[in-house]
Amino acid sequence: MSYELKSMKEILSGNPYAGRGIVVGKSADGKKAVFAYFIMGRSENSRNRIFAEDGAGLRTQPFDESKVADPSLIIYSPVKVVGKKTIVTNGDQTDTIEEHLKKGMCFRHALSTREFEPDAPNYTPRISAILELDNGFTYSMSILKSADEKGSACNRYTFDYAPLSGVGHFIHTYVTDGDPLPTFEGEPERVAVPNDLKAFASEIWNSLDEQNKISLYCRSIDLATGAVENVLYNKNER
Repeated sequence: MSYELKSMKEILSGNPYAGRGIVVGKSADGKKAVFAYFIMGRSENSRNRIFAEDGAGLRTQPFDESKVADPSLIIYSPVKVVGKKTIVTNGDQTDTIEEHLKKGMCFRHALSTREFEPDAPNYTPRISAILELDNGFTYSMSILKSADEKGSACNRYTFDYAPLSGVGHFIHTYVTDGDPLPTFEGEPERVAVPNDLKAFASEIWNSLDEQNKISLYCRSIDLATGAVENVLYNKNER
């Protein structure tokens, strides 16, 4: 395993299509839990979206209602909060995790009931993360991937982390553009997490491919006070 720490700019720059991505980590000063979630899109249906804050959570919604073709895989709640746990995902598995947590079950058990998206031939992975602040700060990330090019079975990978100051992990749905799209491989990538959330959000947003990026949401949570800071970018503005 490499302990090399790259910036989000280094990882994203020049990549036309990372798909949807989640970053979770701890600020460089060790005082805040941090996450980011972005979406990209190639089709008109996929690009016709914005992020909208929904209480402590986040939802995707159409930018232009008249252009919605199929809402099934593009309209969902990427972020929800249950007690001192924050869920971040790229699909409606957010709701599955929320339901399981409310019943006293765990992140891993919730995702054992789900699999990759049914969008052949890509079989887009479901990526998920949970930030747990009940007793200190820990986080886990998951990817549910097709076992083969036919979507015959689902492989499930979960990664549990002890947070380190200035270190985050980045998981995304695709390696890059392609037909079919090449699925993310290996462990989540180690990335540098600064103290300044706005600077971090700007770095990610400006490094995403200009043609394909759609929306980005970043949040920091003060580990001592619980104070929250959010940054939201939408390519489509009302």
